Amino acid sequence: MNLVINGEDHHDLPDPLTVAGLIAHLGLPEKKIAIERNREIVPKSTFAQAALSEGDRLEIIHFIGGG
Repeated sequence: MNLVINGEDHHDLPDPLTVAGLIAHLGLPEKKIAIERNREIVPKSTFAQAALSEGDRLEIIHFIGGG
C-alpha cells in the first residue's frame, strides 16, 4: 500500500492496514500522537478499526512533554 505521511510518499506498506497497525509498523508511541487522515482527525478510540486506503494522506503529530 502507498500512503503519504507528513508530506512524504511511503511505498510498500502492508495491506490491509489500520491506523493502529501503521503506528506499530512505524514504531511510534500510540499514547503521544494525534493522526489526521485526509484532513479529518482520527479519534484514538478508533485506531484499531480505522482502515487505511491506497493513497490516503496522513499527518502524524508527536506530542513532547517538558517544562
